[in-house]
Amino acid sequence: MKKVMILLLVLLLVFVYSPVSFSIRVGVKHDKGVDLPGFFSWRDVNGTDYTTPIKDQSPAPSCEAYALVAALETMMQYKLRMIYYPDLSETHLYFYAGGTYKAGYVNLVDAANYLVEHGVPDEGCFPDPHRPYDFPFESLPGWENRTVKIRGWGWVDHDMYAMKKALIEHGPLVVCMIFWRDFYYYHGGVYRHRWGRVAGGHVMAIVGYDDQDRCWIIKNSWGTGWGEHGWLRISYDDLWIGEWYGEGTGVMYLDGVYGNLKPDVPKVDIVEPKIFHNYIYGYEFPVIFRKMPFIQKGAPRIIGSQVVRVEAENTNKVEFYLDDELEYVDEDEPYEWVLKTSLGLHTIKVLAYNERGNISEDVMDVFVFG
Repeated sequence: MKKVMILLLVLLLVFVYSPVSFSIRVGVKHDKGVDLPGFFSWRDVNGTDYTTPIKDQSPAPSCEAYALVAALETMMQYKLRMIYYPDLSETHLYFYAGGTYKAGYVNLVDAANYLVEHGVPDEGCFPDPHRPYDFPFESLPGWENRTVKIRGWGWVDHDMYAMKKALIEHGPLVVCMIFWRDFYYYHGGVYRHRWGRVAGGHVMAIVGYDDQDRCWIIKNSWGTGWGEHGWLRISYDDLWIGEWYGEGTGVMYLDGVYGNLKPDVPKVDIVEPKIFHNYIYGYEFPVIFRKMPFIQKGAPRIIGSQVVRVEAENTNKVEFYLDDELEYVDEDEPYEWVLKTSLGLHTIKVLAYNERGNISEDVMDVFVFG
């Protein structure tokens, strides 16, 4: 009995003195206006999926930027009624709006205001290097001409009707969520909290809801290996909204996307090697130990020579750089180059050019064992 009383006392103290403001929101009746559909998803609007592919923010704490961009990319495709998979630069938004790796976040209000005032360019202006530290940063010259902006943003009431209505009228919602330890191990179905203590806060994009299963449909930024290939269905009763920016905050809508929605620039992506993978003379294996002394977290670990493969669109030339030194120029698909270098951490950079001379880049750090 004493153990039970102690446990109850500890739990009480945790919840009373927790510095994080959060509240659980349960279902309410649709009694505030026109009835809403029982199901809605930006992944299926009259048979069209307006969302973009799942991304991986790891190992940086940049979820705010990834959630905002997830909403924006969907809004862009819906505005043009065109599926072309725009890819905006979360890293630009994160750092230029004041985020740092050391702080562990970017202020969501600052990031939203940055979208109003400056906008965010495409990924080719400032690709995510997946680095676990702060570093000097600068987007490509001319990035200001490649931006997408919003006309405004606002907070949504936490009741179900308001959230569903805003989701349908404005687009995906950015939600601040308190999550529990078992959330890390979610692999499918409708998530309901079962075990573990509060693990922290996270920001994601709500893209839909399903009244039959009583769940929200959410896009996460933890890669396709988590959840339902990167997606989440969470029970209405288990979405704990973090009111980190004051009472009534935690669910944000974006309004009025505009700008250079489809710039005539190359799209370039280093597809091999991959983060969190080992390569032994060209053979690929997932990393078992994600943290190892003296090896940068996330960086591919390479033994022997390794082909660097690039996927590129609207491109007629790709330049391969190693530690800022030009190594190879490829003017024919498939764009690739064989990496052979010394022991240690190195940076691969590729620059893609199109016929108009516009440039996009991608960057990846690798650790080579020789």
